Amino acid sequence: MNRYTTLKQLGDGTYGSVLLGKCNETGELVAIKRMKRKFFSWEECLNLREVKSLKKLSHANVVKLKEVIRENDQLYFVFEYMKENLYQLMKERNKLFPESVIRNILFQILQGLSYIHTNGYFHRDMKPENLLCMGPELVKIADFGLAREIRSQPPYTDYVSTRWYRAPEVLLKSTSYNSPVDMWAVGCIMAELYTLRPLFPGNSEVDEIFKICQVLGTLKKSDWPQGYNLASSMNFRFPKCVPASLHSLIPNASDDAIALMRDLLQWDPDKRPSALQALRYPYFHVGVSNVKAQSKFLEESVQTLSLCTTRPDSSHDQVKSPIETGEYSPPPLQPLHPLHIIQQETYKEEEPLSLVKNRQQQVSGHMGL
Repeated sequence: MNRYTTLKQLGDGTYGSVLLGKCNETGELVAIKRMKRKFFSWEECLNLREVKSLKKLSHANVVKLKEVIRENDQLYFVFEYMKENLYQLMKERNKLFPESVIRNILFQILQGLSYIHTNGYFHRDMKPENLLCMGPELVKIADFGLAREIRSQPPYTDYVSTRWYRAPEVLLKSTSYNSPVDMWAVGCIMAELYTLRPLFPGNSEVDEIFKICQVLGTLKKSDWPQGYNLASSMNFRFPKCVPASLHSLIPNASDDAIALMRDLLQWDPDKRPSALQALRYPYFHVGVSNVKAQSKFLEESVQTLSLCTTRPDSSHDQVKSPIETGEYSPPPLQPLHPLHIIQQETYKEEEPLSLVKNRQQQVSGHMGL
């Protein structure tokens, strides 16, 4: 670790802490994550999900793990530095994002997810805090501590993802979920980008399902039989709700945006589009010039990395499944409520943080990636 100088603490979590650091040789800013548990061998380190997944993934919209260092039985991840996360970016806003900006953010998120899913992983903890940004121009998926291989065998743990972005199958204790849980989370994030407030801010798992029913309406058994069976096994009965109009809830979203959101937020995971299918929706068909601009944007994003890290602050057919129109009259949109900040205990627990300055300098080993 003597190759890096720590500058300040960025955060603290249950499993690790993160500091802003600087490479002594190049001056490049990095984020250093220090794991809290001890690691007595490299074999232990290499079995970590975060290492297993990130060492195999290299994409412009996936945060880069530069190296792993084990020193005095302490494990450190050295990541490229990003100025902020998407939650912070939204919190700082005093007005709504233009749809063109939201489209570019979602384009990058879906590009990253498509790459992750294609390479055999799903994230399981997609939320604004785990999307790192250099402003809205560059967005990367981060924090793979809960990532799973798609081919791995269930049962999986039921506690994944922050509650507000947790898919119905996870809330209903399914142990055989897969990559569609990430797509549900993208639908929640998409809605939040338009309104700057969470779509389903439940204060418990039961309340989360209730919030979902208030928007999507009561689940019909014919729409998702497996979900009904999961609920029955928990002795849970869905509340009686008529579906809300997404157009009324999110009036600044275009018809194409609503169509994509509606399909991402399907009860049945099998009816949600994949990341690749979502990228083919009309929402992203904004003219040849815009498509070329998005391709150019991705190329420039890679070139921008070296500049960003020196800143001191820092083919399937799409699946359609319509939602019924109800008589529910939603309340007027409000700015982001303080509860969005207060109820972040799970966020804080899962956010990376950092490194202590007073430590021995003896190096046990490192792994460059």
